Amino acid sequence: MKIEIGDYALSKNFKKLIGRLIKTACRYSKVCSRKMKVDISFVDEDTIRTLNREQRGIDKKTDVLSFPTLNLKPLQRFRIKDFKDDIEPDSGLLFLGDIIICENVARHNAEEYGHSFEREICYLVLHGFLHLLGYDHIKEEDQVVMRALEETVLKKYKITRDAK
Repeated sequence: MKIEIGDYALSKNFKKLIGRLIKTACRYSKVCSRKMKVDISFVDEDTIRTLNREQRGIDKKTDVLSFPTLNLKPLQRFRIKDFKDDIEPDSGLLFLGDIIICENVARHNAEEYGHSFEREICYLVLHGFLHLLGYDHIKEEDQVVMRALEETVLKKYKITRDAK
């Protein structure tokens, strides 16, 4: 799995942790492949508000947006070759999509919820990634499944809500 994080300044160890979270979510979702790629970008409030308005019709800032390239369902098993039209010619990797995070909203959330900024970023990356894999939280039964997986992965790395 290739994870590209824009030009945002994250420590090498923190980038490794993000990689482990995503890979663990892949394993639990039964979607493991080294031949996949995800892009993560950090943007300001104006940019995320514009994206949210243009892509979702919601004219307000948010913490994270996900833009999947595939139409997957949770726990859907698939083969990379089933998506040959979605494989990047240069890299040979299947591009799953983009995760866009607003740093300022993430900082506000961390303060509001009483945990660290790093914990919030881990949660938002994981949450965004699960959307790329087809998870959603519109229906209550889907939300229960998605939240349980988020908590399972975060707990595995001792990333808890009370982590400061």
